[in-house]
Amino acid sequence: MSFAFYQNKDSFLVAVDCIIMGFRDNELNILIARRPFEPLKGGWSLMGGFVNSNESSDEAAARVLNEFTGIDNIFMEQVKAYGEINRDLGERVISIAYYALVNIELFDTTLAEKYDAKWVRLSLLPELIFDHNKMVKDTINILQRKAAIKPIGFNLLGEQFTLPTLQSLYESIYQESIDKRNFRKKLMTMDILEKLEEKDKGSSKKGAYYYKFNKEKYDQLIQQGLHFSL
Repeated sequence: MSFAFYQNKDSFLVAVDCIIMGFRDNELNILIARRPFEPLKGGWSLMGGFVNSNESSDEAAARVLNEFTGIDNIFMEQVKAYGEINRDLGERVISIAYYALVNIELFDTTLAEKYDAKWVRLSLLPELIFDHNKMVKDTINILQRKAAIKPIGFNLLGEQFTLPTLQSLYESIYQESIDKRNFRKKLMTMDILEKLEEKDKGSSKKGAYYYKFNKEKYDQLIQQGLHFSL
C-alpha cells in the first residue's frame, strides 16, 4: 500500500477502549485496571490498547478482550469513536470504544493480578482517566436500548439461571425496579426460556427453578416476524 497520496496530511494514533461488563452480586460490574504508564500512571482505566497496522479496529478490540479476560468469542459491539483534540494528555489519540458482555464465571482470575485489574460495581465506579467515564455512560445508554429489543442480557449469565437472577440483571441494566409479574409474563409469552428440573436452593428454602435461554426458539421467533420485547 502506498502512502504517497497522504504525505501532507496529519497522522494520529488510533486506540480501542473496551467497556468489559459482567454480572455479579445482582449488579453490573465493569473491569478496570491501574494504568501502568504515563500520562496518569496509576489512575483507574478501562481495558485498551492501540490498533496495530495489520489489524482492523474490530480485530484490535477482540485481541484486547482476550488478553484481559482469557475468554474467546465474546459478545461485543462498537459504542462510538472519541476524537476530542485533548482527550489524551500524551498525544493526539482517537479511540474507538467497544462494549463487551462476559460471563464472569469464565473470567481468568490470574489475569486480574497480572494487570492489576478488578471488577467494580457500576454504582461504585471510581473516577477513570481521560474520557473513560463518558464511555461507560454512553455504553449504559446503548445497553438499555438494546436490552429492550434483543436478548443480549443472556450473554452476561451462565448457561443456567433463575428468574430472580434474570430480573436482577435487567434491573441493573435499566437501573430501576421491574414489576415481577409483568416481567415474567413477557418472558413466558415469548417462549424462549426452557425450564430445568434442577433448583437453586441457595437463595431460599423453597428454591427457584433454573432456566436456560433457548436460542433455537428465539431464532424461530425472528423468522416468524415477531420480536423480543422486554
